[in-house]
Amino acid sequence: MRLLLVEDDAALGKVLVRGLADQGYAVDHATSVASATEAHSVNSYDLIVLDLGLPDGDGVDLCRSFRDAGDQTPVLMLTARDGLSDKVAGLDAGADDYLAKPFAYPELAARVRALLRRPPGMNSPVLEVGDVSLDPAAHTVFRGAIMVPLTAREFSLLDYLMRHSGMVCRREDLLEHVWDANYDGLSNVVDVHIANLRRKLTMPGLDDPIETVRGVGYRMGSTS
Repeated sequence: MRLLLVEDDAALGKVLVRGLADQGYAVDHATSVASATEAHSVNSYDLIVLDLGLPDGDGVDLCRSFRDAGDQTPVLMLTARDGLSDKVAGLDAGADDYLAKPFAYPELAARVRALLRRPPGMNSPVLEVGDVSLDPAAHTVFRGAIMVPLTAREFSLLDYLMRHSGMVCRREDLLEHVWDANYDGLSNVVDVHIANLRRKLTMPGLDDPIETVRGVGYRMGSTS
């Protein structure tokens, strides 16, 4: 899952990026309305964590501009202001949740998980493709009745594949959503992680749940 963090406080931003990355999220960090607008224009995000007070504008206005453009990406708004009017303004602008500073990181992480497990059009918070089930809140994966331990990155990769069940996920899409804009490592990193996922999910008597679409990418689930 790829997140956009819009936070001008360098120290807080560093802590949040590190914490979210440790949980397997790919995080792009913007520090102003201008840089957030630019990142948003060229990338697709699964969630936006948006500070209300920014050096060149207001997070409320930025959130409203996203909504006016038809973007329904979940938005978690952060602010040092705790007044009711500020909270109402943020929610009226289209924010999905609101967290006042100072906050404990585990609370932010829980709110991020809650927003991500309820995407538009998804009735159940638990993702299911065939006999593979993934619970974003509990951070667990099962193949049938057997729990499958995954690394944070493997979990995020499987999450993306399952949210796009029946669709071919290009390697470029997987790299963009599971890693981040600063990734500059091995070019075959997606294939390496897919191989690890297959090894863990493929059990005696059970088929490989991940299909390779030669020259394009990978797919889970039926195309019908």
